[in-house]
Amino acid sequence: MKNKIEVLGSRVHNLKNVDVTIPRNSLVVFTGLSGSGKSSLAFDTIFAEGQRRYIETFSAYARNFLGNTARPDVDKITGLSPVISIEQKTTNKNPRSTVGTTTEIYDYLRLLYARAGEAYSYKSGARMVKYTEERVVDMILNDYHGRAIYLLAPLVRNRKGHYRELFEQMRRKGYLNIRVDGEVLELTRGMKVDRYKNHNIEVVIDKMKLSDTKLDNQRERLARSVAAAMKQGDSLIMIMDKESGETKYFSKRLMDPETGIAYKEPAPNIFSFNSPEGACPHCKGLGRIVKIDIKKVIPDLQQNIYNGGIAPLGKYRNQMIFWQIDSILQNHNCTIKTPIKDIPKEAMDEILYGSLGNIKISKELVHTTSDYFTTFDGIVKYLTNVMENDDSAAGKKWADQFTGETICPECNGTRLNREALAYRIWNKNIAQLAELDINELKEWVDELDKHIDEKQRVIATEIIKEIRKRINFLLEVGLDYLSLNRQSASLSGGESQRIRLATQIGSQLVNVLYILDEPSIGLHQRDNQRLIKSLKELRNLGNTVVVVEHDEDMMRAAEWIVDIGPLAGRKGGEVVFQGTPSEMLLTNTLTAQYLKGERTIDLPPKRRKGNGQFIKLYGCRGNNLKNIDVEFPLGTLIVVTGVSGSGKSTLINETLQPILSQHFYRSTKKPMPYDRIEGIENIDKVVDVDQSPIGRTPRSNPATYTGVFSDIRRLFVSLPEAKIRGYKPGRFSFNVKGGRCETCGGNGYKTIEMNFLPDVMVPCEVCRGKRYNRETMEVRFKGKSIADVLDMTVNMAVEFFESVPQIRKKIKALQDVGLGYIKLGQSSTTLSGGESQRVKLATELAKRDTGRTLYILDEPTTGLHFEDIRILMHVLQQLVDRGNTVLIIEHNLDVIKLADHIIDMGPEGGRGGGTVLSTGTPEEVAQSKLGFTPEYIARQLSGHSSCTIPDSEQSNMQ
Repeated sequence: MKNKIEVLGSRVHNLKNVDVTIPRNSLVVFTGLSGSGKSSLAFDTIFAEGQRRYIETFSAYARNFLGNTARPDVDKITGLSPVISIEQKTTNKNPRSTVGTTTEIYDYLRLLYARAGEAYSYKSGARMVKYTEERVVDMILNDYHGRAIYLLAPLVRNRKGHYRELFEQMRRKGYLNIRVDGEVLELTRGMKVDRYKNHNIEVVIDKMKLSDTKLDNQRERLARSVAAAMKQGDSLIMIMDKESGETKYFSKRLMDPETGIAYKEPAPNIFSFNSPEGACPHCKGLGRIVKIDIKKVIPDLQQNIYNGGIAPLGKYRNQMIFWQIDSILQNHNCTIKTPIKDIPKEAMDEILYGSLGNIKISKELVHTTSDYFTTFDGIVKYLTNVMENDDSAAGKKWADQFTGETICPECNGTRLNREALAYRIWNKNIAQLAELDINELKEWVDELDKHIDEKQRVIATEIIKEIRKRINFLLEVGLDYLSLNRQSASLSGGESQRIRLATQIGSQLVNVLYILDEPSIGLHQRDNQRLIKSLKELRNLGNTVVVVEHDEDMMRAAEWIVDIGPLAGRKGGEVVFQGTPSEMLLTNTLTAQYLKGERTIDLPPKRRKGNGQFIKLYGCRGNNLKNIDVEFPLGTLIVVTGVSGSGKSTLINETLQPILSQHFYRSTKKPMPYDRIEGIENIDKVVDVDQSPIGRTPRSNPATYTGVFSDIRRLFVSLPEAKIRGYKPGRFSFNVKGGRCETCGGNGYKTIEMNFLPDVMVPCEVCRGKRYNRETMEVRFKGKSIADVLDMTVNMAVEFFESVPQIRKKIKALQDVGLGYIKLGQSSTTLSGGESQRVKLATELAKRDTGRTLYILDEPTTGLHFEDIRILMHVLQQLVDRGNTVLIIEHNLDVIKLADHIIDMGPEGGRGGGTVLSTGTPEEVAQSKLGFTPEYIARQLSGHSSCTIPDSEQSNMQ
């Protein structure tokens, strides 16, 4: 019990009553084919039970608010520690979440700037100062000796209003004079000012002449007046020389003596873009704003307005807005049939941004007896009003076509207001630190002691210690290329997971069971050893680390392996091996065969040269790309590789794919900066096959996504029984009334609320989980109802629909990508990212292609076993054989070695990357001396294990 965790009789999903033993304080790998049951055992059994037991420690009242987790279908779990799950799905999509806030480094920086930051004026750049009341009195007596002065308390700074109530309030307090816009006036009953102008208003607290006589009495009076002025002016006062009118500011708070602006006492929330105190008021702390994109409003300057040159208006109609535009153009000697490029700039500005005066609409246009005048607000204001005031989805979607995100002009993307940006430590404000990558930030922190004074050093010591500790954890998991202001939503699943891993290492917890889901995703082979070292460090603290993983390096580094199989789906769910890696090599499981080299993913007999056509990108400079030019040979299998953060995703997902999507599908996603693209006419469509879910509700399934369910329903409609009853396709849908079971609404189950116990899902007592009513299920094809068909696996369905080519073709595509084990009606929410990606790929395979399609895949090996990769790559090679181009972003060496053309980026991540190091076939790239990839490819081509570490890396790890 003390030395192991035991799982007895787990039957979750496809698990077949399995028993598993996990040694404590060790690194354990769960492996096996995709769909074999690894996640069901690790997350849906062990983690779910750990979470349930934790929640059960709370009172029934508290559990009502926490939500309840159902007891997993398992006989017994013994020796279970508190469980922490670090999954890929936990990536925060909130635009306010950044690497800095997730790791808490930014929180410590906020504290550092609040306690040790030096304030400067955002107006004059001068160092801010603060005075005590006694110091202010001494300075007034010294600076204004022998002069008549007014003591003023600022009340209003550059704001509109009549301020009648303010004047009356000051009069009732006994004050006699008020200074309005530099002029001292007597306070009278009913006094007010022009409400439409900006005003500066100060109340006169006292007026006196400072002399040598009665100095003690004057000091006493001045001290009382200064205290009263500080109270009325919110810690700020002004001294005005009666003769010259010159004014000077004094404050108990930080202030600029030249301009009089004062800051609040610095606190950590002033430096937070998620707080109203620190956020830029223009973009509300997001760093970006949505504004009208004139290029989208006027997409073609050759076109005229009559034929639809202004996209939101469309072609000419006999309506007021066109009469107004026509009248504006006539004033500039043009018409609405003049090409937009020939219309004067002044006229287009009036059309876009509105006319300053009234526009004369001639009687000929509106067929009236006289002319009349109207105002015109402009196209941009019209679109802005729709954007801000139309709450309908259709209205917002229409307006979104003509908008684009741009960097906030007020904060320049820093997210903070000007006061927060005015604090500096060693000549840097907090936003400048957030822009540094982790390596640069470490250098700054390490040198900080030499550049701050003794007082700051005393305050900063403990804070810097915490920052340095968290930076080192990020460096250990290979995330040195990230910056603190990088949005969490832009991180890959692997990067997000490694950030959480770094946080957990920093928490220093012991006796915890950690479960991770493929942390090696997105990692280059070079960085694998750093990750393994971090996991072992977590283990060395006294924890058990379970990793669901297919990576060969990770398996060989583990102390215990649990192999689930033998195959996937209903043919999986068994523990085919559990033991040490060396013991595993003595077995004959599918995984062991690949580890021993008995099974391999064979090299292609020859590399394709392509069809002689190219897509060429010039001047790519998004994120860290360094103005690079890249060629993509068409008709080949292209792999883009390089270390994490080298710029692969920026080049493909943020530059190339948006350009092509805009061209073919009028996508609204804006590509990263580039100069030009050539060869786009050489393809006829682009298909992005990513790992996002195929649906977000349990009603979505592979049959509905691929479209085969519509064909199946049409087949059932054509059956004699259905024709006799007059059934239409909707009769066989579980989403609409008619054929579905109305008791459960087509869900197949009912949810029973159990208050402080978990909700219980029970099969519907009427349809018994079939989803359809009795009459619908009486229509049968080869003895099977529509419900029976949805319950079939893909492998079963291929045989069942052998005689129906249209249906069989789509289902066969699912089988070809290795998804023969999933059910046609399986809920999309139960599919992994890799399974979702392959369902999308199968959907595209089932379509007719012209041989001129570009397929883009981002790390398709995520969640895939060696055997799954072999099947997937066989399918992709078939696509290329038909003349298409397949472009893959990948680190997996088994995929890289199969490429016809490699684009290797690097040499490092972040600021050290963004260049193309080498291109060509794997054999050609292996000869390169640039970067880290060639050495690994060379070893892979020569037959060495992918996890063998090149000599150059050995020294770095020691």
